[in-house]
Amino acid sequence: MLSPRILHRVSSLVERKVNVNNISLNIVEGGSGSKSVLLMPGLMGSIWSDFKHQVQQLPELLPNHKIIAWDPPGYGKSTPPQRNWHVNSLHEDAELAVDLMRNLGRPKFSMVAWSSGAMTAIIAASRHQQNVDKIVMWGGSAYLTQREIKSYKQSRDVSKWPVHMLEPMERIYGADKFPQLWSEFVDAICALDSERGGDFCKDDLKNVTAPIFLLHGKRDFVKDPEHVHYFKQRLNVKRYHEFPEGKHNIHLRYPDEFNRLVADFLLDQSEKS
Repeated sequence: MLSPRILHRVSSLVERKVNVNNISLNIVEGGSGSKSVLLMPGLMGSIWSDFKHQVQQLPELLPNHKIIAWDPPGYGKSTPPQRNWHVNSLHEDAELAVDLMRNLGRPKFSMVAWSSGAMTAIIAASRHQQNVDKIVMWGGSAYLTQREIKSYKQSRDVSKWPVHMLEPMERIYGADKFPQLWSEFVDAICALDSERGGDFCKDDLKNVTAPIFLLHGKRDFVKDPEHVHYFKQRLNVKRYHEFPEGKHNIHLRYPDEFNRLVADFLLDQSEKS
């Protein structure tokens, strides 16, 4: 049974659909502060699979913030449309994220971004510097290494995935549809490799002025560790925190510590561009 405190957190959240550029987007909102935070999910993740702990805890830790989580087009409950994967998919997500926040009357906001959501946040912050206040990011990369590209190609047959990885995706997208969606994503990765050498957003890094809190799971085997050093050299990284035993999903594995670190950074007025 949920405790009264957790029940209050859940009951204070509002989940609804908003129309942005003729796309119906699913969002969850919590808190009522004048400042805004947009949660950016990872690859084919959703609000509730990726950010359950954050939407429940951050409104209490950040009382002067409105916390907004979204399902990008084709993710989670933002269907239809079906996800259309191509080499510019994350760029389109970046523009739509900014338009979403404008639509909500919150054009200035911070981003808390995981994995592919981190790349989307970088692109948004590069092209809309006046809109993005701060970025918290982990598990991302500006490009794909050859090992990562090979790993994605080998993952095409989802029937070979571990059950704990496959079942959450099947719950969201259906056991009949997810294999096709994932195969289309792998096709996009192959195109990114052949057309751009695996480059997601390297050119965008130089234009990002927002202060960044970079977190990392030391045992993240999804992303090569070189990405951390690459970001540190090229972004306005104000803080860095490493979880020695953490993997790719540090926000799910260590939610209480993770959320406190995020809140401390977002509340610190000295951490500005």
